[in-house]
Amino acid sequence: MDSRLVIEQQKPSTWKLAPQIAPLTQGLVVNGYGSFPTGLALFLQLKQGQGGGWLKGLRSVLEVTPAVPPSEREKASVPYACAIAFSYTGLKEMGMPETALASFSRPFREGMFQEDRMRRLGDRRGGKWSATVSLDGPVWSANTPLRTPVDHMVGAYDIAMEPDEEALVTKTTVHAVVMIYTREDGEAERLLELLTPVLQNNGISLVRRQELRLDSENNLSREHFGFADGLSQPEPFDEEGAVTLDGKNVTEAQPVQGVPLGEFLIGYRNGHHEKAPGPVVPGDSPDRPTLKPQEAGLFPHAEAEGFYDFGLNGTYMVIRELNQDVAGFWKSMEENAAEIRRRDPNGSTGVTPEWIAERIIGRSKDGHLLCPAGYLKPDSNGFADNSYLFLKDDPHGIGCPVGSHVRRAFPRDALAPTAADAKTLLSAANNHRILRRGRKFGLKLEKLAADDGRTRGLLFVCLNTDIARQFEFIQQTWLLNSDFAVLFDEVDPLVGQSGKMTIRDKTLRRTVQVQTYVTLVGGDYFFLPSLPALKYLEML
Repeated sequence: MDSRLVIEQQKPSTWKLAPQIAPLTQGLVVNGYGSFPTGLALFLQLKQGQGGGWLKGLRSVLEVTPAVPPSEREKASVPYACAIAFSYTGLKEMGMPETALASFSRPFREGMFQEDRMRRLGDRRGGKWSATVSLDGPVWSANTPLRTPVDHMVGAYDIAMEPDEEALVTKTTVHAVVMIYTREDGEAERLLELLTPVLQNNGISLVRRQELRLDSENNLSREHFGFADGLSQPEPFDEEGAVTLDGKNVTEAQPVQGVPLGEFLIGYRNGHHEKAPGPVVPGDSPDRPTLKPQEAGLFPHAEAEGFYDFGLNGTYMVIRELNQDVAGFWKSMEENAAEIRRRDPNGSTGVTPEWIAERIIGRSKDGHLLCPAGYLKPDSNGFADNSYLFLKDDPHGIGCPVGSHVRRAFPRDALAPTAADAKTLLSAANNHRILRRGRKFGLKLEKLAADDGRTRGLLFVCLNTDIARQFEFIQQTWLLNSDFAVLFDEVDPLVGQSGKMTIRDKTLRRTVQVQTYVTLVGGDYFFLPSLPALKYLEML
């Protein structure tokens, strides 16, 4: 393996926002903060009728980081990065106008644990939690209330509540999340100590916290199962010049990873050649004359007369706290390898636990894609090559299995029935991309197959402007689709429920039994506002 492999999450983001947009946008949109390897996610619960004044106190301790990259001279002295996002119930507690709340997208207003959404995500069906959810159900969410029998607040879109729909209430309610990224262990704790009096003085409770770890070893960032992480991120572009690369406007799509900026940032053209829609706020609030969106820097909405564009330069954030059973994963790999060797008359000495694990993921532990010849060679810079196309390089899944996690999470052109359809199917796949901004938590398990009793996992975080078409589509149609591609009765072998997985091994077709390795602890949908939108929230 090439030791020069560098994970994209560790490198400074190559693409940037144009100078007129970057100061208005939270930096998390364009940056995974690889130079800040540690930190904390703080989950907050507001008191009823909170208002937004507490944000001024937060800003006295923590400044939300804009998407403007620091100069070379400033880089070493910048002590932290910070992002903040809000759940629907959080915005409601802060007193956002009802007309504004009604303008957010339906998934955000319903929350992750509404009946339809849980079915799409594979979390709950028929009144029963999936095995991929913690034993007694999630422990935290935004606790978004049920819709009224018919929700008339969305104009022509009447949303009827299902007759059998029931309210699901988690033990902990989260209204906002503050994510702090720091250079040194303990620095985030010091900032939390400074922030604690601000929270207490405003009656805000810190109801949950989680580490944000980015451990690097030999230039690799690995998730807890031991595989290179942060690979294969989309490369945004914008026809009107909102994206730059090396100081030049990126107006055309990169051949494989190119995705319109509007898939990740509201107000810009998306994959359907429309400006990604977002929420608005009224320009005139007779009962609250001091609430003036123009003073916060919001612009009048181009189409909604009398309203201001609250969503512009913001996006929706998905958070799912996932525990990983690392010892269970590797013990399962050992058992499967032993069973194959026992049943194979030739002994199958090449089938090891790592051999099976690589095929479950679809990559080597160092991040190189599996291919019929073994592993895909690094690119010209020594990085893992992410310009591959499945239909071109491995159409039958001889190298990277058809049902592997990598192939399901982003099929590229693999689902094209013919070579003539490859470009169309690649374009269609890119209409469902997400920007991943997750971090792991918990200490590394030193002996992979020996459980030490400690909790570890991934705080999955992604950004998208259309939760249903992007995040939920990936989960439902690719990862958890039992008939994905040419398969039958198989789901994602890494994040799905227990079952079988088919692996092609030259002329053989092997079947291994995978278990539930990843379980959901909590999560919900959040809104990551622009910096002017944050100023508006301070006025509430």
